[in-house]
Amino acid sequence: MKLATLRTGRPDGQLVVVSNDLSRYVSAGRIAATLQSALDDWDSAKPSLAALSAQLEANQIAGQPLASAQVLAPLPRAYQWIDGSGYMSHLERVRSLKGSKDEELQSVRPLLYQGGSDSLSAPTDPILVPSDDLATDFEAEVAVIIGAVPMGADKETATAAIRLITVCNDVSLRKLVVDDLQNGFGFFHAKPSTSFAPVVATPDALGALWRENRLHLPVKIEVNDTLYGQPNAGVGVHFDFADLIVEAARTRSLAAGTIIGSGTVSNAHDETLPIKQNGIGFACIAEARTAEKAKFGGARTPFLKSGDRVRIAAINEAGQSVFGDINQTVRVAGA
Repeated sequence: MKLATLRTGRPDGQLVVVSNDLSRYVSAGRIAATLQSALDDWDSAKPSLAALSAQLEANQIAGQPLASAQVLAPLPRAYQWIDGSGYMSHLERVRSLKGSKDEELQSVRPLLYQGGSDSLSAPTDPILVPSDDLATDFEAEVAVIIGAVPMGADKETATAAIRLITVCNDVSLRKLVVDDLQNGFGFFHAKPSTSFAPVVATPDALGALWRENRLHLPVKIEVNDTLYGQPNAGVGVHFDFADLIVEAARTRSLAAGTIIGSGTVSNAHDETLPIKQNGIGFACIAEARTAEKAKFGGARTPFLKSGDRVRIAAINEAGQSVFGDINQTVRVAGA
């Protein structure tokens, strides 16, 4: 089944069940008012939500038309947002950036950072930045929402805790990364609000597209309607989601509703921009610029500026957006 959070004027919105083709929705209010309340009582809520989804798919319920502008992030405010480092090719490219350290490239244990989770952005919200000179970058990722996980969980427990899957845009302000890394406390100012696709899906709803604790779909990124990248999220995964959950729970328990990010989706290749229609490309600007420095001696691709538009979506073989599109425009606060 697929779920979303409808805008209602309240911070946590209203939980709705969405048709598989993302065209229609029906309220799930009689089962759970919000996605968090469903996650808190998942064993009870899931069968009822699945039954409602089946009725919607069978046209036993008409449903209402769904548009991306109607929805918030699936969890507009979450108990925890943890981003990981599942793709080594991403780390290998960005470790050469100013402020990064070679020892931070980890192949034995994944890197994690704890992001702000009190105001996660809707798929059509602007990428709001304090100024236009901070080297604004997008980072296209896969994300999972989990049930409760005890401290010291093993991979089997971590795998069983994965409730929902989607994609997200972990925005970075690259000019602030240096200060954040050098202060020794990790990312803070360099990471504004993360945005999420309109819809989340249960693992069973994805079928063979979800296996080995990873999403086997290309994540397509366009900047100002120009193809930027379409790396496959199932390729080049060094740490899968179970690995990331195990690491996150190494010294603490994780609450139901914790969101775990895959890290920037990245496939190994020697391309530079522009890419061909069948090219792999990049899921962030920093990688593209690093490839250009290696090939041409200097970066050519600019970071995002006010007015630039970014579209991110996981695309199936039929060309359909599985979770709906993240479609955002950069805007300077107060401008």
